[in-house]
Amino acid sequence: MTGCSSEKRDGGSAKAGEASPSASATDKAENSSSGKKGAWHQVVFEVGGTGAAKVIWIGNTDHFEEVTLPWTKTESMQWEGAELKVGVTVSVVPGSVQDPDGMLKPAPCTIKVDGKQVADNQDRKSAKPCEYKLKD
Repeated sequence: MTGCSSEKRDGGSAKAGEASPSASATDKAENSSSGKKGAWHQVVFEVGGTGAAKVIWIGNTDHFEEVTLPWTKTESMQWEGAELKVGVTVSVVPGSVQDPDGMLKPAPCTIKVDGKQVADNQDRKSAKPCEYKLKD
């Protein structure tokens, strides 16, 4: 009968109670990182201007919505596991607002972590979003 063999596809056989090398490496990685958590941080996303704009921000999760300007969102964040070593990128992408001369430009944005400003788009002089890589 085909398909009813206890042999592994790679030709090897697994003994009862033994984990495959890849599974044991994964288990070790999960066990070593579980339980390790960093400090809590307060992250404040701000977009200036007047009127309405679409805003994307990435903190604890990804968000996209139309907001009334000026706009502020505060999230409490805590890192764990691999995030403690490699960090986490937070960002805010402001929608466009009209300049006094009628041109559309990204709204001004800032990111603050624990009360300290860590990113901005240079009061609309940069077309790049505001982003910052946080590490504990």
